[in-house]
Amino acid sequence: MQPSLTGFPAASSSQTSFSAGKSADVISIADTTAGDRDSLPSPKSVMYKSMILPGWGQITNRQIWKVPIVYGLLGGLVWYSIDLTKRYHDYRAAYYNLNSQTPDDQRFGPTPAYIPESANLEQLKTIRNSYRNRRDMVYIGIGLAYGLNIIDAYVFAHMRSFDVSENLSMRPSIKPGIMAQAPVGVTLSIALLKKTK
Repeated sequence: MQPSLTGFPAASSSQTSFSAGKSADVISIADTTAGDRDSLPSPKSVMYKSMILPGWGQITNRQIWKVPIVYGLLGGLVWYSIDLTKRYHDYRAAYYNLNSQTPDDQRFGPTPAYIPESANLEQLKTIRNSYRNRRDMVYIGIGLAYGLNIIDAYVFAHMRSFDVSENLSMRPSIKPGIMAQAPVGVTLSIALLKKTK
């Protein structure tokens, strides 16, 4: 380790260099972590990719195993919403066509064969409203699943640059906290350091 002119030990980098100036020596230390960060995708670009095509951000983050989950969830919710919409339209047409107070123009299409002509109007109305409410809740679920896909890709892109290796250690220190205008207290500081072998 090279001695530093500031009194602090210089960083252990292989690219430490000294250059002589007219008044004092200047230490130039290259940032060795910049190359690691440049190889990782930008969290914003990952977020935009997930917004354009669900699952693209997970692929960019090298979490391909999440793509079937994303498409399974979105595909299942879309299929269920289509089924609920079809049933809602069927019961809406039956309620409109079997109601004696509406014109006989089949405005919402013919009454489906599986709904009997002698069906109770109040029951048809209740079933129609139930299908519509469930469909609307599924639409909210689709929006939440799409948003969760984006948030997952964005957060993981941020977390990729964090060092989670076993080469970390912790140095806690407790100091008395005495300030002029504050009550006496205790400060707990935790510093995460890389272990050197």
